[in-house]
Amino acid sequence: MRTEPSHPGGLSGEHPGGGGQRSLLDVLRLGFLILDDADRVVLWSPTLSEILGRPQERAVGTRLAELVATEGGGAPPLSYRSVLADGGWRGVLRMWHEDGTPVPMECRARPLRDADGNPLILAILVEVGGMLQVEQNLAALDGLFTASPLGIAIFDTSLRYVRVNDALRDLHAVGDRELTGQTVLDVLPSPTAQEIHRLQQGVLDTGQPVIDLVTSSPDGEGAQSLSLGRLLGRDGRPLGVSCTVMDISERREALAKIERARQRLALLNDVGNSLGDLLDVRRISETLAQQLVPRFGDFSSVQLLAGLAAGGDPAPAESLGEAELVQLGVAAKRHTEDIDRLLGVGYSDAFPPTPVLASVLARGTPHLAEEQSALIEGLPDDSAMVESVVGLDIRSMLTLPLRARGTTLGLLLISRAGHRTPFDREDLALATEVAARAAISLDNARLYAREREGALMLQRSLLPQWLPELPGVTVSHRYVPSASGAEIGGDWFEVIPLAGGRMAFVIGDVTGHGLRAAATMGQLRTAVRTLATLDLAPSELLRRINDLGEDIAQHPDDPMMATCAYAVYDPATRICTVAKAGHLPPVLVTREEESDGWRARPLDLPSGMPLGVSGTSFEERRVELPEDTLLVLYTDGLIETRDEDLSVGLDRLCTLLERIGGSDVPLGLVCDHLIGALRPNVKDHDSDDVALLIARLGGLPADRVASWTFPAERRVVREARALVVATLRGWGLEGLAEQAELLVSEVVTNAVRHARGPVELRVVRGSTLLVEVTDPVLDPPRERTATPEDEGGRGLSMVSREARRWGTRRGPAGKTVWFELTTGP
Repeated sequence: MRTEPSHPGGLSGEHPGGGGQRSLLDVLRLGFLILDDADRVVLWSPTLSEILGRPQERAVGTRLAELVATEGGGAPPLSYRSVLADGGWRGVLRMWHEDGTPVPMECRARPLRDADGNPLILAILVEVGGMLQVEQNLAALDGLFTASPLGIAIFDTSLRYVRVNDALRDLHAVGDRELTGQTVLDVLPSPTAQEIHRLQQGVLDTGQPVIDLVTSSPDGEGAQSLSLGRLLGRDGRPLGVSCTVMDISERREALAKIERARQRLALLNDVGNSLGDLLDVRRISETLAQQLVPRFGDFSSVQLLAGLAAGGDPAPAESLGEAELVQLGVAAKRHTEDIDRLLGVGYSDAFPPTPVLASVLARGTPHLAEEQSALIEGLPDDSAMVESVVGLDIRSMLTLPLRARGTTLGLLLISRAGHRTPFDREDLALATEVAARAAISLDNARLYAREREGALMLQRSLLPQWLPELPGVTVSHRYVPSASGAEIGGDWFEVIPLAGGRMAFVIGDVTGHGLRAAATMGQLRTAVRTLATLDLAPSELLRRINDLGEDIAQHPDDPMMATCAYAVYDPATRICTVAKAGHLPPVLVTREEESDGWRARPLDLPSGMPLGVSGTSFEERRVELPEDTLLVLYTDGLIETRDEDLSVGLDRLCTLLERIGGSDVPLGLVCDHLIGALRPNVKDHDSDDVALLIARLGGLPADRVASWTFPAERRVVREARALVVATLRGWGLEGLAEQAELLVSEVVTNAVRHARGPVELRVVRGSTLLVEVTDPVLDPPRERTATPEDEGGRGLSMVSREARRWGTRRGPAGKTVWFELTTGP
């Protein structure tokens, strides 16, 4: 017999020599021979020819002694005379194979007579190897039935028990009852018996086995694994069904424990992942409560000490039992108006703890209430706790302290209601671990909020508290810190008034976050303001800032790295000079004459390397701008997103500026619109800092500027003095005429003495009176102390003494000496 599907090398299939099915005789190859009275072979079967490789024509007539291998070449144990004398013989003959190797054969010999009555000897031979295989298989089958711990049964085609081992009797709890001839319908309880009987019939009909079908034990207290397979004979006909049964009660219990442990670990992992990147106390509380319902409890609540919830310090240990609580997170398996009311959803006022809650707070020991009575014991019937427990049908509750680094933060409450299995000690251990991990997240958020508030205060103190106002220029700005889940950045901006009514606009971004970035930003801002007083060209100023990188860096192994854009605008000429170090390009918004609309475009300028990279040079660009041009400076936090290239955000910025650009739109509204459109959720996402600076650039009124160009000749000094005096009288500044005339005479004289090209003189009326003299000589004049014998050298000393302030700066084709006079009283 065999069980489908057949194994490799099995015995089913067609016989090589015929069309019938193979049988057991193909396993036990049986041959025979007949001996005459001279021990000669007179008949040799074809099967012997197959076994020994000796053809029939060569075997017939051969003496048996020539075909049998014996020790010492003696006579074979089988002979004509011995069989006739003993009436038969049985034993093993070692027959010679055609190739000269002996083949052991099991032999049975008996006398017979031919048709004439002459005695002959019939010897039937079977291969010992085949016999041994059959014996081993039968022995294995017997051993399997007697020694296997599995229950084994054989059923016939009528699905009646044919053979059953003791293990199956024990599993079926039938004792010594005789099962042969009965079906499972007679032995097992219904409906299990009916299901197994149906499956047996299906296996018998289709040959499709059933593997590891889990059924209940007959006593109903355990589980068994059932496997069924069809039995086939050697001819391929179904002979019945095999059945193996294994008790898996312990395995299922172990698997249930493993699954429960897996679910516990999954809960811990999910809680940790959900809280890991949160740094807001309220969001952590809400997320924790939601993670626990409904997978672990029906209701959950996170309650923090009122002082901590308001951003204060932890309460002293001796007052914890009396401290008030605030519910920051709550979750329920379902929400109705009554449930939300009983749970206090949306309730934000502080409340005193119940005796159980106060005890857990004071002692820091978790509390397990396994019955409803333990929750309301000693409480007045009209108390809120009793109303909630009874109204929600809470039967079991865990109350756990939220403690981290020796500080008690609050409580975690988890409850189960109705017919759900109450909490046990294992649940208490799991919840304690959850509370411990959650407390660390809450304490991190509490400490982070305090540190972040301090860092923001520091950062805001380092940013400009007010912006100067100059004729022809209007400025607005915005600074938005990063979301609560991220550290502060190093974004900054600056507006610096320069000599001659010009103005410098600066924006930068220090790499990194936190206090170090804020401190580095403050140092950079101070360095830029200091160097800006030297009236350096933008590219030169960036070069000098870059040279200071090693001094600004916090540590040699942690170099300073920052981006920066620096622009200088002169309202008198409407020329803007811009240079940048690795920063995003400024955007210029200008009026389109043809369409009367507005066009926004990034300023085409080499980006340059960031500040902090040694050996870097910077380029600048001079642009003459039309009236009411908007200069937009910003940091990458305004346009950068995780899944888009910066160019996409820059195009979006330009599109928005074209829609809202206009001389009649207040710049503050433009800033707010850009922030709202490009960073609508900046407070709810882990976005970067945003710094935005917008300036509307215009020119000075014609009645505030006067300029002239003279050849480099001494005679023009008198003309220059006269023109300046006449201009000041026309402006109503007669009181400054004499002082201005004297200083202009000294500066112009110095210019025409050394210059070989034209000399320009410009007077600008603003909050002060500015006088500029420009010549093509690059070397600036030097102030020196003149001796009584010197004929000259006193001009700059006089300018330094009489003017409010003075200075020199280099331009594209020379230098400018300037001074200011006070116009007010």
